[in-house]
Amino acid sequence: MPRRPLIAALLAALLTLTPTQRASAQEMAALVADAVRVDAGGRLIASGGVEVFYKGRTLRAGSVIYDRTSDALTITGPIILVDTEGTILLADQAQMSADLTEGVLQSARLVLNRELQMASSQVQRIGGRYTQLDNTVASSCKVCAGNPTPLWEIRAKRVLHDQQERQIYFDQAQFRVAGVPVAYFPRLRMPDPTLTRATGFLSPTFRTTSNLGTGVKLPYFIVLGKSRDLTITPYIATKDARSVDLRYRQAFRSGEIDISGAVSRDRILPGRTRHYLNATGAFDLPRDFKLNFNAELVSDPAYLLDYGLPSKDRLDSRIEVTRTRRNEYISGRLIGLKSIRAGEVNSALPTVISDFTFHRRFSGGALGGEAGLRFQTHSHLRSSDSLLDANADGFADGRDVQRMSLALDYRRNWVLPSGIVGTVLAEGVVDSYRVSEDVALYAGTTTRLHGGVAVELRWPWAKAGADGVGHVIEPVLQFVWSPEGTETLQNEDSSLVEFDEGNLFSLNRSPGSDLTERGGRVNLGFGYTRVDPSGWTLSTALGRVFRMSNQLQFSAASGLDGINSDYLAAAQLTHPGGFGVSHRMLIDANFGLTKSETRFNLAQEKLAVTGSYVWAIADASENRAAPISELTLDGSYLISDVWTAKGQARYDFQADRANRAGLGVQYRNECVAVDLSVSRRFTSSTSVTPTTDFGLSVELVGFGGGAKAGPSRQCR
Repeated sequence: MPRRPLIAALLAALLTLTPTQRASAQEMAALVADAVRVDAGGRLIASGGVEVFYKGRTLRAGSVIYDRTSDALTITGPIILVDTEGTILLADQAQMSADLTEGVLQSARLVLNRELQMASSQVQRIGGRYTQLDNTVASSCKVCAGNPTPLWEIRAKRVLHDQQERQIYFDQAQFRVAGVPVAYFPRLRMPDPTLTRATGFLSPTFRTTSNLGTGVKLPYFIVLGKSRDLTITPYIATKDARSVDLRYRQAFRSGEIDISGAVSRDRILPGRTRHYLNATGAFDLPRDFKLNFNAELVSDPAYLLDYGLPSKDRLDSRIEVTRTRRNEYISGRLIGLKSIRAGEVNSALPTVISDFTFHRRFSGGALGGEAGLRFQTHSHLRSSDSLLDANADGFADGRDVQRMSLALDYRRNWVLPSGIVGTVLAEGVVDSYRVSEDVALYAGTTTRLHGGVAVELRWPWAKAGADGVGHVIEPVLQFVWSPEGTETLQNEDSSLVEFDEGNLFSLNRSPGSDLTERGGRVNLGFGYTRVDPSGWTLSTALGRVFRMSNQLQFSAASGLDGINSDYLAAAQLTHPGGFGVSHRMLIDANFGLTKSETRFNLAQEKLAVTGSYVWAIADASENRAAPISELTLDGSYLISDVWTAKGQARYDFQADRANRAGLGVQYRNECVAVDLSVSRRFTSSTSVTPTTDFGLSVELVGFGGGAKAGPSRQCR
C-alpha cells in the first residue's frame, strides 16, 4: 500500500466520528505511513515509516497505534521525536498522549541542541515542559564501540530537564573523567545548551605566575534581567594574592555599557589595595549622532601586567560625539590622559584635551572638481603652572595651548592627450593659537596663515599580455609651492613624521597642526603593478622629494630632512596561497638605511603566521636615544583536527634579548575545550619586573554559554 496522508487514508474512520470529533482529529495531527488501517476495536494502526506532524512536533517511528478511547499512542521504534525547540528524543518503545506532550519512553536518549546527550532506561515526558530521566548518563562526547567510555560524563540517579526555563537538574550526580569518578554533587543545576545567559558558575581558569604563585579564577555569572548581568570572579593565589573581578553589562534601546574592574591585595605591594577600572559605552543619539565613552583607572603601573590584563602605559579616558554623513563629518571629544610610563610626570604632560571638528565636502559648481571646508578647535592643559622644563621634554611644564583652525582645499582632475591625468590642488589654512603659562618667546596669541598649491601629472600605462598577465606603470610628477618662513610655534603634535607612499604626494606631510611643510618642492614617484592570472599580485613604488631650499623642519629619522628627502621604496606581494608580504624602506643620499619595515603573513590550512621587523636609526627629536631593531612573531599550527599549537615572540636585536615570548597548546573536540599556555615577559623597570605566566582553562561543551564545539572524534 503506498504512503498516504491521514486525511485520505483514514476517511472511513473519520466518517464514524461526530463532526466535532472530526475537526479535532484533523487539527491534532497529520500522518504519513506505508500502511494504515482501523481494527475491530476502533484503534487506528499505522505501520512502516510512520511520520506524525503536530503543531511543530515531528514523530518518526516503525509503527503507531492510536486508541481513541484513551486518546493515547502506543509507539514502537526506532522512535525519533523532535519538538518545537529542536530537542530530540530517541527511544525503542513509548506510551504517549495523542498530542505527544506526555508519556513514557523506554531505552531512550535525550539530545539537546545536537550537543548534549542523556541516556536512560526510561524517560518521562510531563506536560510538554518537563523531561525526567532515571539512572542517567549525560555527556556531549562521542562514544565509539571500541571505546565506549566517554572522555567525560555525568552519572545521576535522576535528571529533570525544564524545557521552559531551559535548566537541567541533577540528583546525586557523579562527574567522571575517562570513567574515573572525580567529583560528587548531591544537587547540581546547569543550563541546557540552548541557554546563553543563566545565573551560575562559569568554567574556572588556573593561572600560575612567578609574582603571584598558583591561583584559580572561578567566575559567577548573575542574570539581573533581560538586558543586564553581572559577573563576579574571585581570584586566589598561593603567594597571598586575593582579588575580586567585577563586570557589569547592560543593554539599552539605543546602546550599551560595559563596566569592569578589580580590587586586589598581594605581596608585591604589601599593605596596599590595588585596583583598576574600565568602563565603555556606545549610544545612538538623535539626528544620526553617536555617543562613545571610555574611562580607565589603575592604582599602579604594574597592576595590569601582574594580573594578566591588557597592558598599556598611558590611560585614555574620553567622551566623544560624532556624526558621519555623505560629504560631512562632525566630531567633538574630551580626553583625559594619565601616564603610568616610567619616568613621565603627569603634571608636566597634557592631561586634559578637547577637540572639535567640522568637515564638509563639496563637488561640482562653477569651478568643478571637489572642495572641502574644515573647521577645528583644540586645547590641551597641563596641571603644572611652572614655566621651567623640569622633565626635559622641550616644553615648559605648565604650557597650555588653545587653537582654532579654518581650512579650505580644492582638487580637480583633467584627462589630457596621450592619457595623461592632470590635477590641480590647493589648500589654505588659518590658525589662531593662544599659549599660556609658557616662556615669553611662545606665550600669547599667534595667528598663522599657510597652505600651498600644486600641479600634478600622472601618466598611467596599462598592458595585457597574451598570457593574461596585466601590467600597470604609472610615473607621477608633482610641483608644489608653499611659502617659506620660520615657525614661531613649538611643535607638540607632529614630532613623529612618517614618510611613505601614502603621503608622498601630499601638500603637508605633518600628522598634526603645529608643524607645516614649507617651501617649493617637486614630489617624484613611480609605481608598477603586475597582476598574474594565477592570482598573485606585485605592487611597487619609488619616490623622492626635491626641495628648492632646506627649511630645517624635519628630523633625520623621518626621511624628509635636508634639501632632498631620502629615497622611498616600497613593495607588496599577495599570493592566493595565503601568503602576503609588504616592505617599506628609506635610504639616504649615501645609500645608508634610515628606516625599514617588513610585514608578512601566511594563512594556510594548518599553518598561520604573522610577523613584522622594524629598524630605525636613533633620533633624539623622536625621543629615541638608540636605534630600533625589533622582530615580532605570532603563529599557530594545526597539529590535528583537535590539537593546535600557538606561539608568539618579540625580540629586541639592539638590546640582544627577548621582550616577550609565549607558547600554548589547545585541545578542542565535540565535548571539551582545553587551553594551556606559558609566557615570559623579560622587560623590567622601576615598577615592573620580569614575570613568567602559566595559564590553564578547561571548559565542557554542551552547556549554556559555553565554548563552541570542535571537530568530532572519529570511531575506528
